Amino acid sequence: MHLVVSGKTSREGYWPETEALLAAFSEGRVAAQERLKLITEKIQEQARLNKALRLNRVPRVVARVLRELDRAGLHDSFTVIGTQALYAYEAAGGAHFVLELLASGDVDLRYDARQKMTVVSDKLDGEGLLGLLKKADKTFECVRENGYRAANAGQFMVDLVVAPRGMQDSENITFAESDLVATEVPGLQWLLNLPKLDAVAIDEDGWPVPMRVPDPRAFAMHKVWLSGLPEREPIKKPRDLEQAQAVAKLVQAEMPHLSFETTLTSLHGDARKLCPLLDI
Repeated sequence: MHLVVSGKTSREGYWPETEALLAAFSEGRVAAQERLKLITEKIQEQARLNKALRLNRVPRVVARVLRELDRAGLHDSFTVIGTQALYAYEAAGGAHFVLELLASGDVDLRYDARQKMTVVSDKLDGEGLLGLLKKADKTFECVRENGYRAANAGQFMVDLVVAPRGMQDSENITFAESDLVATEVPGLQWLLNLPKLDAVAIDEDGWPVPMRVPDPRAFAMHKVWLSGLPEREPIKKPRDLEQAQAVAKLVQAEMPHLSFETTLTSLHGDARKLCPLLDI
């Protein structure tokens, strides 16, 4: 069928200009698909190489959670603290810690409560942090109602924590109904104003994962402080100290631009007095 419109002929009712656009779109789509295929093959090749070189360290579930945070635009809103942060220090320092220091069945996500919760809630599409965790692993559920912890079918746990706040800040920190509610953890206020370290580590499958963690010097000092708390679980104290010393030695050996002689004024004075325990 041919139509004549304003002296211009079109085939099957399409204008020549429309046909040209359709052809260009089709060609572009084919080219984009080919580029995506080549890029995917290259990434898969690199992932295999990362595994062959034994760079694949970050637990798979942790990597999935962190990639979902990054995809939601929330990489800067949550800081990985605790044992899982060691993977970022490994990547930044080009070294491996002994596996005994890395064993952990949970990850602590520290949220900066000075940010507007509504902004974070919007980026979480109204589904809250639990909804994001379910995108990483659909088996995640809150351990208890209005609690700070979620666990998956494998009993890997994600804790939402914040630094202690003033008495005037009584509002719960949560991002949706039936979501995790952050718990305050003593000592985390020291880490709020200190620099953060952004690193790209490698997960168990050989894929990159973005990580934001505390300044490694602050991590070491904070762990030393934890190891001396009377109320700290006795089984955790020795590993706190070992992790602190391991990170401090890595900083001294591989990150000379981060000097322990430079006073970290945001840290509590009692923590700075514990520096000799870092054994560096």
